[in-house]
Amino acid sequence: MYRAIARNKRNTVFIILLFLILIAVLAFVADAIWGGGNWAIFTGTIVGALIYVVIQYFASGRQAVALSGARPIEKRDDPRLYRIVENLSITEGLPMPKVYIVDDPAPNAFAAGRDPQHAVVAATTGLLEMMTDAELEGVMAHEMGHVKNYDIRVTTIVFGLVVAIGFIADILMRMSFFGGNRNNNGGNPIVLVLGIAAMILAPLAATMVQAAVSREREYLADATGAMTTRHPEALASALAKLGQYGRPMRRQNTSMAHMWLSDPTKPGIVDRMFSTHPPLEKRIARLRTIGSGF
Repeated sequence: MYRAIARNKRNTVFIILLFLILIAVLAFVADAIWGGGNWAIFTGTIVGALIYVVIQYFASGRQAVALSGARPIEKRDDPRLYRIVENLSITEGLPMPKVYIVDDPAPNAFAAGRDPQHAVVAATTGLLEMMTDAELEGVMAHEMGHVKNYDIRVTTIVFGLVVAIGFIADILMRMSFFGGNRNNNGGNPIVLVLGIAAMILAPLAATMVQAAVSREREYLADATGAMTTRHPEALASALAKLGQYGRPMRRQNTSMAHMWLSDPTKPGIVDRMFSTHPPLEKRIARLRTIGSGF
């Protein structure tokens, strides 16, 4: 488990470098087509993307709360949920995160923030109504697992970089069709075609990497939660209920879909290819394998 967490932290560096390479490719294409040879567009694109990611890093927790419509609670507001999170924090030796409730009948939960000292966890009213105490503890242990493993930091940075790549690619695509060319390279159809291909493929590559990263972290958070509670069957039972009774959330936002316990949308066939969550059946099977070891 500790080796997996350490590997996660090391992989974060490589993930960030990969995304920065994708941004650099887009910036290079822009400079090759429209730049005047002084690398101004290249430099401006890189700097702008990094500034955006830094802002996203510090604002991620508040942004997730705002997008989900969550409301903060104290112990007196929902003693059951608050005490479960409090007990898990003590067990894991983590700071007590801020606790939120989302008024939505769809059963779900999420964790966000940049580190354990600035973490937030939230559960929907549908989750609270549907789960037994043991199942709710399993779900919140999963979310606290994301906090402990620093997944919340990774997903925050990756989310910011994916959005930045999509935003840059969109601007460059518009410039390709409607903008003027500043140098001779812009008149070269081969350069233009290659540039457009890079603008299309870069966001797709970024989304695929994001999905792969998120899936592995879901598995690790499941295992971390199971080790914390010593009751993996409780989380497996909760996931089974999500598969049987889950529904799309009323307030959906695809930009934070990867933060939820299960996909808050109702994806189609193409969307499942880029899903940020592994199939519930596989997660349940892994948990039951862990359970056989206790």
